Amino acid sequence: MKVLRWHTRVPLVDPARVSAERIAAAKSFPGAVYVAVHANHQREFTPAGRAALARLADAGIVLLSQSVLLRGVNDDAGVLEDLMRAFVENRVKPYYLHHGDLAPGTAHFRTTIAEGQALMRALRGRLTGIAQPTYVVDLPGGHGKVPVGPTYLAEDQLADPGGRLHPYPPSTR
Repeated sequence: MKVLRWHTRVPLVDPARVSAERIAAAKSFPGAVYVAVHANHQREFTPAGRAALARLADAGIVLLSQSVLLRGVNDDAGVLEDLMRAFVENRVKPYYLHHGDLAPGTAHFRTTIAEGQALMRALRGRLTGIAQPTYVVDLPGGHGKVPVGPTYLAEDQLADPGGRLHPYPPSTR
């Protein structure tokens, strides 16, 4: 095995468990180590959680994020912007923003894909590229993740983050 990928909420929900011993164990792996930190709102970043993320980053462990778009929790461009900024400020690269799964009992948390695409378009105008997650649907049945970000191309025009269309290529006249 050449890559160890560990998905966890531990650094933010139980930061004391990110101990020197656990970090040493991860670092002893002979290949690349990636920790995918799961969080859905910037309020999850307590001082203790930020310190746990710093311990991982200072140890040279690559940190990525995974979040779920949740109605009533983070389905607002400002809230998502704050979340992505919190990740980047803590040396966690925003990686995936998942569209809500079709799991039983979760329908009240799901947005539409169109709502998610509009939020991603709004983020593009508010955040630097390093803070942009990829908006994905994890297809049922184990068929993988499919990016469903906003479309910016319409015929021979491109839309800017504000939705204004611009000819492309621009006229040379």
